[in-house]
Amino acid sequence: MTKLLVVETSPRGDHSISRGLTRRFVAEWRAAHPDGEIVDRDLMETDLQFIGAPWLQAYFTPPEQHSPEMKAELRLSDELVAELLACDHLVIATPVYNYNVPAALKAWIDSIVRKGQTLGFDGSGLVQGKKATVLMASGGVYTEGSPIRDRDIATQYLRLILKVIGITDVTVIAAGNAKSVDMGEISRDAFLDRFDEEIKAEAE
Repeated sequence: MTKLLVVETSPRGDHSISRGLTRRFVAEWRAAHPDGEIVDRDLMETDLQFIGAPWLQAYFTPPEQHSPEMKAELRLSDELVAELLACDHLVIATPVYNYNVPAALKAWIDSIVRKGQTLGFDGSGLVQGKKATVLMASGGVYTEGSPIRDRDIATQYLRLILKVIGITDVTVIAAGNAKSVDMGEISRDAFLDRFDEEIKAEAE
């Protein structure tokens, strides 16, 4: 059975452009994979932890030496890693804050980059045979030809992290100028319509 993992990061609910892209993607994916399974990981509803000293101590301690406290520190990370390893297609839907990803998404990344599980001890990526789609909403436009393309840190960062853990089949659907919806220059649905063809192609 084909499995899709959707990681959502926006706090804006029904007003979110990235969540709007996700809904359209999931609808197309369901149509293309009627027997598939979808796992929804909403980071706004996940009690994410930022990496601290107890987590690092557990991380660098061999599993067979873990205390109950160390196991508790890594429990959510273990769950997030298992979700990633079990999927065939990863979708990350995110806004862009100050040219980079939100703190919640960074916390998820810090939890799933795990030596011996997603990253080999030799630095090789262990998450093989999967594809990833990034649905990115940003106020600015950073695509080819943009005068501020060099500020596109979020795309570069996500591509790098995914490559590090072994995912090289990555497509970014960049919904730039999303601020035009908030400013009333275009309706939300009309804005999202622009990306339907890209979404359908990626969801097949």
